[in-house]
Amino acid sequence: MSATDLLADVDLFADLSTQELQHLADASTTVELRRGDVLFHEDDPGDNVYIVKSGRIAIAKRSIDGRESVVALMEPGDLFGEMQLFENQGRTAEARALEQSEVLAIGYGPIREVYERRPELLWGVVALLARRLRSMDVALADTVFLDVTGRTAKRLLEMAGGADEFTLPVTQEELAAMVGASRERVNKAIASFVRLGWIEQSDRRYKITNREELERRAR
Repeated sequence: MSATDLLADVDLFADLSTQELQHLADASTTVELRRGDVLFHEDDPGDNVYIVKSGRIAIAKRSIDGRESVVALMEPGDLFGEMQLFENQGRTAEARALEQSEVLAIGYGPIREVYERRPELLWGVVALLARRLRSMDVALADTVFLDVTGRTAKRLLEMAGGADEFTLPVTQEELAAMVGASRERVNKAIASFVRLGWIEQSDRRYKITNREELERRAR
């Protein structure tokens, strides 16, 4: 997929003209990442918006004692790093490659040029930020109202999408960081799902055998 086509599929740029998309594509660069490479750290100054071309990027926050919480998983077509486009502050989280990945980087300058020429496009930005806030509200509610077992069930369903059979795209440690619990507690939750006959597991391969009960536990 060309840079222009990739940009056209991103909500933030959906209302841009062909010429505007080409302008941003011409200003973009591709960054190649190996598993574990950090694209930026929390509090780093922001200068680029990123779009995932291939692979997966974890957006994570760390506690003062080094514990990690994965707050979002960016997959092909997902955009991140846009917040500092509108505020002069550091990155709010770390971005790290979970596997070999490529991301498209676009400097803030060319993007601001487009919005300054056509400020009505900022309504699309407002809609994007509103969706991000809604997602954060859901994540906060999960933390308050769901226990570790419920959050684990919800994350497995999210990883599966609409499929009953899937390969876990993250390690057990990374899944635990997404759930916000220790690896031992997440493994215990998964073992309980297997024992109840809701899922079957073989290493990183999973099969959902009772979606109704798993969904009920995730609510």
